[in-house]
Amino acid sequence: MRTGGGVLVTGGTGFTGTAALRALLATGADVRVLTRAPLPAWALAAGATEVRGDLLDPRSLRGACEGTATLLHLAAQVGGEPATCEAVNVDGTRALLAEAHRSGVTRVLHLSTAAVYGRGTRRGARVRDLVPNPVSDTSRTRLRAEELVRAAGGTVLRPNLIYGQGDRWFLPAVFRVLATVPAWVDGGSAQVSVVAVDDLARVITALALSPWRHRPGTAFHVNHPRRTSYRDLVLAACAAFGLPAPSGDIAAADCRALLPQLTDHQFELLTQDNWYASARIWRHTHVNPGPHPLHGLAAAAAWYRAQAIEAGLTPIAEPQSNGDALTRRRN
Repeated sequence: MRTGGGVLVTGGTGFTGTAALRALLATGADVRVLTRAPLPAWALAAGATEVRGDLLDPRSLRGACEGTATLLHLAAQVGGEPATCEAVNVDGTRALLAEAHRSGVTRVLHLSTAAVYGRGTRRGARVRDLVPNPVSDTSRTRLRAEELVRAAGGTVLRPNLIYGQGDRWFLPAVFRVLATVPAWVDGGSAQVSVVAVDDLARVITALALSPWRHRPGTAFHVNHPRRTSYRDLVLAACAAFGLPAPSGDIAAADCRALLPQLTDHQFELLTQDNWYASARIWRHTHVNPGPHPLHGLAAAAAWYRAQAIEAGLTPIAEPQSNGDALTRRRN
């Protein structure tokens, strides 16, 4: 069953936003995109409606939510000056929610991040088990945006590490680590939660278009329900993208000194257990998460191969199909 009315999307040209916009448009839904710049031709051709507006200018948001049943707030400032994070993530969200309220929009779905939990080891933690403790200006202001959305009765999604076409943070950071330290860090034993961006987009689409059965103000972890190890992740990526696999081993403390460009939090995400109980959202939305947490690697092979080369890695073979890569990883 679908809800009536249209969907207004913010952040529809970003990494996750692009995937979500494609998934939404594929359903034939009435989709409008709040944007500062012209939408790409493919989005307009697929049926998206452009709505000009800027989260930094509350007056520009006037009327943006008219005729909208669901507000899909995917926009966020990641990195940059603290004042910019505050202006976009907090003030922009507050202004957007005010306009949604003025227009009678009661369904708000907001994309956040597990980074709001801050540093530390996590093994199978549920949302209710955790107290957010963000360490960066980005995460602090994204948590405050969450709080505004939840107070307004909206729903929050917290993915951990997202991979797929357009990713410039997660696997590119892994490639930079491998280019500097082509060895296993503590054997690559760290366990992590990941999600393919296309799978995350399918969850977002299901929530955007279906009646909600959960309580107002609910937050969900959105990761593949099975965790993966850093070792399995790297081996599958190397096979899928034709990259050299690490050899040898190095202790995390020794490796840390070789990677001053990473923050402590970024380093810990790749070297410490950081996985979350995430099965609930897939049951709730009736979305199939796919057979394996890394099943979406092949779909982004060309993108990641280029990112790996940019990071300083030299491909040694043609990329394999995802099935071949995962088969080799298990053997």
